[in-house]
Amino acid sequence: MRVTTTKSKNAESFYINYAYIDKNGKSTSRIYKKLGTLKELSEKLHTDRDGVMAWAKEQARIETEIYKNTMEDVTIRLSPSVTIKKNQSRSLNCGYLFLQSICSGLRFDNICRNIKSRHSFDFDLEAILSDLVYSRILQPSSKISSYKYSQSFLEPPKYELHDVYRALQVLAVESDYIQEEVYRNSQFLHERNTSVLYYDCTNYFFEIEEEKEDRKYGKSKENRPLPIIGMGLFMDADGFPLAFDLHPGNRNEQLTLKPLETKVIKDFGCTEFIYCSDSGLGSKNNKFLNSIGNRKYVITQSLKKMKKEDRGIALKPTQYRKIGSDKFIDLTTLDETDTEVFNSVYYKEIPVTVNGIEETVIVTYSPKYKAYQRKIRNRQIDRASNMIDSEGKIKKNRNNPNDPARFIKKTTVTENGEVAESTYCELDSEMITKEEQYDGFYAVSTNIEGDISKIIAINKRRWQIEECFRILKTEFKSRPVYVSRQDSIKAHFLTCYIALLVYRVMENKLKYKYTINEITETLRNMNVLDIEGHGYVPTYTRTDLTDDLHEMVDFHTDKQIIKKAQMRSIIKQSKDSKKLR
Repeated sequence: MRVTTTKSKNAESFYINYAYIDKNGKSTSRIYKKLGTLKELSEKLHTDRDGVMAWAKEQARIETEIYKNTMEDVTIRLSPSVTIKKNQSRSLNCGYLFLQSICSGLRFDNICRNIKSRHSFDFDLEAILSDLVYSRILQPSSKISSYKYSQSFLEPPKYELHDVYRALQVLAVESDYIQEEVYRNSQFLHERNTSVLYYDCTNYFFEIEEEKEDRKYGKSKENRPLPIIGMGLFMDADGFPLAFDLHPGNRNEQLTLKPLETKVIKDFGCTEFIYCSDSGLGSKNNKFLNSIGNRKYVITQSLKKMKKEDRGIALKPTQYRKIGSDKFIDLTTLDETDTEVFNSVYYKEIPVTVNGIEETVIVTYSPKYKAYQRKIRNRQIDRASNMIDSEGKIKKNRNNPNDPARFIKKTTVTENGEVAESTYCELDSEMITKEEQYDGFYAVSTNIEGDISKIIAINKRRWQIEECFRILKTEFKSRPVYVSRQDSIKAHFLTCYIALLVYRVMENKLKYKYTINEITETLRNMNVLDIEGHGYVPTYTRTDLTDDLHEMVDFHTDKQIIKKAQMRSIIKQSKDSKKLR
């Protein structure tokens, strides 16, 4: 190791650098330790620059000796006659350290310190919040199971289980503040793109029979006859969660937008953006809300629900244009067997006035989308046909609007108009033909005047918010909810929301090379064996993903053995808030 200096306009700084061979076989160096500025060190040591340089060289020598000692080979003596200690787990998870690096970058320490100044508690809120987030990503389960799982971390909890439930009450009260702060701090890890904000709602079920507080009987997304609670979620243009809120399960989802959007505008400082959602959240009031100030909207539009005149214009095959061209095209003249035509998208613009709001409906037609819709429908028609038995009766009664049963026609009168003794079922060819006319067509309503391709691209990215909900429900197992108090429920979803944000940051830092299953499974299996008196031996498989994880954080747990002092240094590095910036 050697001493290096850098000069700026205001100061000269002293560093200890060390040289090494990188993974490409090239000789390079990096900063090992910052010693301080010349002014700071001169005042501390009461000497001039030459004295500071001499002291710095001595520090480099000392650090070199320490480094050499930590890098010495280790000889381990094990005896087949010695029994291992009882009730002592020697396999510890170090995968959470990579999540800890991100949480440190989100400044959990500052957030929890500020919260503590407003409350009276003696538990470690930062540790509890962090462990809840790690467990939600690595081993999602109940709060009790999460507490037990966190015992397997290199840094086991120093708090008790009852502290976790007390912390949930505080987290619920401070939910809005925490969301605001992690958003601001996330800017240091990834520049947030709030030019487009996506909004959607979902709901979560509770395995209880009676309604209580916000847990109400409502229309469950999963068709479960259980009380539910609703969640509204904003996502930015890059798929990062921005803000969320909860609402009673029986509330109209259209009414949930304004309170959360107002919070985003006021507390998050997001005042200029394009609001994007599905048609179910595109009410008159929601469109008006995003027609003022510097806000615009792009909202999916159901062709079936358009006025008859406007729908006729939309489905009329003339006056369409290929994206990027000004030439008008008649859709009936397209050769959809041609590869270029099949993969192209055509559009037309229809100015409309709906509920006093002037907007443009952009209708697109895609031969590829048409083929996809027909493929799905043909499968449903086959299923509908199989639902009818040889006597013309439906084998099973269903109520789902997207169920194949919608293609079944029921006849309850005879040809003479008399009341039939029984109902006869058959495929409804009229309904099938009616649906086919919409094949390949898709529409959005917008108050934006500009590049059509950009508007279409904005709407296409709506799948990312659906993916956010899928991750929350499937990978992070946010439901069913195991807590029952209203404040605990809010805190539960807050930790789920933060876990999603942490995952999105990691996914971005890993350059979107891996799936969520690959990342979570790898982190979950990154265990080390504690060899008493010597250090830690990795027991996981080194892969391209583990290499990328270590490159992301610039520390290594993939050596043959990590000495105790080295591991303490690694843990310290994982808590450095500037490590990933």
